[in-house]
Amino acid sequence: MLAHTKKLHIEEQVTTLKVRGPVEKKEDAARLLKKIGFIITEDKKESVPWREAFPEISEEDSPAVCLRALRRRERLTQRELAERADIPQSHISMMESGKMQIGVQRARKLGKALNAGYKLFL
Repeated sequence: MLAHTKKLHIEEQVTTLKVRGPVEKKEDAARLLKKIGFIITEDKKESVPWREAFPEISEEDSPAVCLRALRRRERLTQRELAERADIPQSHISMMESGKMQIGVQRARKLGKALNAGYKLFL
C-alpha cells in the first residue's frame, strides 16, 4: 500500500541537471547557474562496491571481517564483546579468524551487542 508523504516546500526541493555544451562555455554556464542559486558539483562516483575495494576478502571471510570491523567500531575488546553477547571469548576469536561459523543464534546475539543487523554475520 502506498503511503502519503509530506512534500517539501518549494524552496527546499532539489533537482539535478545534466548539461551538455561546448567545453569553452563551461565556466560561463557554471557562473550563471550559481547566480540563480544552483550548487555546482562534478559528477564523481563517491563509492565503490566493497568487493571491488577489497578483492582479497573472499565470500567465506566476509562475516568474520564484519564481526571484527563492528567490534572495533564499538571500541570493544573481544572479552568485552563476549560479555555483552554472552558468548565465550575464545569463540569470538575463532569467529573473527574464520575458524568457526557464526550461525543464526550467535549472529542475533552479536547483532544486538554491536548495534547492527544480525544478517551481516550470516
